[in-house]
Amino acid sequence: MQPLVFATNNQHKLIEVQGMVKHLFHIQSLSDIGCMVDIPETAQTLEGNAALKSAYILENYQLNCFADDSGLEVEALNQEPGVFSARYSGSRDMEQNIDLLLSRLGNNTNRKARFRTVISLRLGHQHQLFEGIIQGNIIHERKGLKGFGYDPIFVPEGRTQTFAEMSSEEKNQISHRSIAINKLVNFLKTH
Repeated sequence: MQPLVFATNNQHKLIEVQGMVKHLFHIQSLSDIGCMVDIPETAQTLEGNAALKSAYILENYQLNCFADDSGLEVEALNQEPGVFSARYSGSRDMEQNIDLLLSRLGNNTNRKARFRTVISLRLGHQHQLFEGIIQGNIIHERKGLKGFGYDPIFVPEGRTQTFAEMSSEEKNQISHRSIAINKLVNFLKTH
């Protein structure tokens, strides 16, 4: 199988996904194919943003590719920040995003949340979507130094550590992204 382009500029995601697929597939980054564009994410859904990014690579580079969009959905905040997770505070500063989320959540006793990832795969004219969800809770203050994004305040259901306290191997066994990536890998093995 020819290499697959992962349409992301997020190095954390790239490293995470490369670790998950290991030697099964060769993943190329946007910089590997000479794409230095920050592909606009203008859709109102995770599915829409993932599809926009994968379509951009297919249309402009004629390469098989996949893209993802992920969001944290907090039950007490009407599923916010959701599709706006990366720029919840109006910027891409994750410290500000976390501060705003914790401030809006306040002392609310409903701390239920979920991480959701949608992957859009383009193999020629074929388009497939894969979803991964992990349920959990938002804690009151940051814990852990690993991971990225909202990892320091999210504790997966049935666990006691935040994603930011887990090793990358432990996180990759249960994360929303790994669930979606496993669906992608299983599809690619049969097509």
